[in-house]
Amino acid sequence: MRSKEDEEEEEIEEEEFEEREEEEEEEITIKAETPQNTPPSIVLTVTYDGKMGKALIKLYDPVNDRIYFWYDNTGHKPYLLTNVKPEELTSKFTKVILHPGFSNIEAVEKYDPLDDRKVVLTKINAKDPLSIGGRADSIRELLPRTWESRIRYHLCYIYDNEIIPGMFYRIEDGKLVPVPIEIPTEIEGFINKLYVNDREFLEEARRWIPLFQAPVPNIKRLSLDIEVFTPQENRVPNPREANYEIIAIGLAGSDGLKKILVLRRPDIELRPEELEDLMYDDVEVEFFDSEYDMLKELFSIILQYPILITFNGDNFDLPYIYHRALKLGFKKEEIPIILRRNEASTALGIHIDLYKFFNIRAIEVYAFGGKYRGMDRTLDTIAHAIIGMSKISREKTVSQMSYVELINYNFRDAFLGLYLTTYDDNLVLRLIILMSRISKTPPDDLVRSQISAWIRNMLYYEHRRRGWLIPEKEDIVKAKGDIATKAIIKGKKYAGAIVLEPIPGIFPNVYVLDFASMYPSVIKRWNISYETVKCLNEKEQNNKPIPELPHWVCNDRRGLTALIVGLLRDLRAYVYKKLAKSAPSELLRSYYNVVQSALKVFINASYGVLGAEVFQLYCPPAAELTTALARYILSKTVLKALELGLVPIYGDTDSLFIWNPDENKLRELIGWVDKEFGIEIELDKVYRLVAMSGRKKNYVGILQSSELDIKGLVGKKRNTPDFAKEAFNEVLGLLSDIQGLEDVSKVVEEVRSRVRDYYRKLQRKEIPLNKLAIRTALTKPLESYTKNTPQHVKAALQLKNLGYKIGPGDIIIYVKTTGKDGVKPIQLARIDEIDPNKYIEYLRTSLEQVLDAFGIEFEGVMGSSIIDNYS
Repeated sequence: MRSKEDEEEEEIEEEEFEEREEEEEEEITIKAETPQNTPPSIVLTVTYDGKMGKALIKLYDPVNDRIYFWYDNTGHKPYLLTNVKPEELTSKFTKVILHPGFSNIEAVEKYDPLDDRKVVLTKINAKDPLSIGGRADSIRELLPRTWESRIRYHLCYIYDNEIIPGMFYRIEDGKLVPVPIEIPTEIEGFINKLYVNDREFLEEARRWIPLFQAPVPNIKRLSLDIEVFTPQENRVPNPREANYEIIAIGLAGSDGLKKILVLRRPDIELRPEELEDLMYDDVEVEFFDSEYDMLKELFSIILQYPILITFNGDNFDLPYIYHRALKLGFKKEEIPIILRRNEASTALGIHIDLYKFFNIRAIEVYAFGGKYRGMDRTLDTIAHAIIGMSKISREKTVSQMSYVELINYNFRDAFLGLYLTTYDDNLVLRLIILMSRISKTPPDDLVRSQISAWIRNMLYYEHRRRGWLIPEKEDIVKAKGDIATKAIIKGKKYAGAIVLEPIPGIFPNVYVLDFASMYPSVIKRWNISYETVKCLNEKEQNNKPIPELPHWVCNDRRGLTALIVGLLRDLRAYVYKKLAKSAPSELLRSYYNVVQSALKVFINASYGVLGAEVFQLYCPPAAELTTALARYILSKTVLKALELGLVPIYGDTDSLFIWNPDENKLRELIGWVDKEFGIEIELDKVYRLVAMSGRKKNYVGILQSSELDIKGLVGKKRNTPDFAKEAFNEVLGLLSDIQGLEDVSKVVEEVRSRVRDYYRKLQRKEIPLNKLAIRTALTKPLESYTKNTPQHVKAALQLKNLGYKIGPGDIIIYVKTTGKDGVKPIQLARIDEIDPNKYIEYLRTSLEQVLDAFGIEFEGVMGSSIIDNYS
């Protein structure tokens, strides 16, 4: 089941992970070899070694299975730019010169894209990144104006040296040099034809295509999962304290390693006949009498892999292992784990935390079609949604399990982590590497940041490559001004996409036309970029794409955003989508499909980022103009459709729903849009039936395959009790059986009956407590909740009052009741205390929008007789 909401560009909201500005200076004590010459090797990451005081590039040679370190030998230093002249620094800003981290100054020339002129600035070099910024007494804080002073040093190094993470390099006589990648003749032909009259786009395409043609090797990787003894159920051990024993470590490697390290415990026996219950007969089980020896073995294994895979390893597994190792007597330099503020890495390679990767909004929507949208972001739910596998369900705590139960449970988690990166020909790994290349972001950074950071890095890289000054966001807003239209949607600053009023009813044979990448197409077609919108050239001020808006666009130069976003859009639409279908081998078709998927993530999310205030290159008029042009195109297309005798019943952002069209007229409309606007519009899907509620952004479409498209999907929200999820899924199953109008009345009556059954069971208190339970984790100590007391905290306090030890990380399982607090922990609740009205509201919230599309009123289902459209 897919939701149309998953396909919309504008509805991507940036949910930023906390991203630090300063570089954390880590001392790397366990090191790889640093040869003077190497075979072609892939750049795993770029970091900063505080002990060496240099940028460090980690490379992996997939042919020889070797990890290499290459330290900068060019003399590159951290720096910032300022308009304070060198002579003024020595006379008026002596604190800068006397700063212990100050190195030297030099004059540099940059092109200022806002002022469209060259400027000379002072470049202040420092001995270390934190001397530039990140401390109260950093050089940045001593100057009135600075530029490029909030870029983390390893990214600065990537931009200046044009290092592309995920690409192949070799070390030749100590120098790092890129491995050349040839462009296939077929692709050269594609781009020559596509850009026959546009030299700038052609040259840019030739520079980008090697990123997609370079192979993505099956990089050796290890998935790790630990189990920790816990004396109390539902308590997650504190990884900083690491008070309890690690009792099992599951390890699954892409090289075939299947191993579990188990701590022998005196209170548990292993009977030989139990081994017959092992789920995986090819897993090597190694028992240890000493936890110290078990961790020592683990560390030796970790060092053999360039990539370590975990699920939530940043927050739990790796910090717990690190602090537990210290408690057991390991020295810091013996532990191949590096802890940073909010993340963890490995000494030789990189750590990919899949929990953070799958939490990236653009990945959820564009790479995986919203398969796990609205669900808890657990390993179980994500694995089930994507690969159809689940964790092993358990009824005991990990501490109560037998050895065999523990082995089965632990190894399955490690295996799921690995399989999430190996299924479908290494899809996830390939996506990560390809998106690292596009964004110029190391893979371990990429999985820990939202797409706004990726696009920022991509555009900053292009600024540096061209010798452009990277502007401050405040300078862009000051130079370009604010928005001119009023937002309709609460929380938005300006008018967004158009949504046509839907015609309520049920319609068979509905064709959905999709404007191919509407916003990226608009950005390219009208040359929209922060430096071209409202530029300083007075001759261009009459060039207003939307006369009603006071925004003009300069066409005397190509906008950087228009060039890069437009190019990625073209390469996906005209090159890699075609190759994904026509390449001569299944292997190539599969690879090119991943390429077009990676490009899709970028181009579909590009506008959502460019129009977001959190984005460093945010330009309000550019964002406003983009949405205005999209509204204009959709409105004109609707008028043309009506002129041709077609019947549009709904339009939303970049799609148009047409009821029972004449296919010749449909082709005529598609040709007109291409000719009039230079934007492709194509048939996206055909519904055998669509139910429109009459409310915007709320409909149910049934495809020929019986798959449902639901707009306004609410049934999978987090913290929804299981009974409401089950009711939602049952209703969807019934609706998917509708073949035509003649089935609607019967199925709707079945839906009414099913929902009424749930209502009655709630009223009679016949649904068991476990189906009504809500699970919420405590994120801070109970005493920290002073301003208000959430429901799960009320339940936790009841447990505490009875002597339970409750703290951060504990999962509180509670139900809603009629008592004073309105909730009770499930351990203390009785079925007769349940408040049915609160659960009826859950039922309403889960089903109302789906029912509404079919004209079914929730209250009517509960007992009163209503006349509906299907009688």
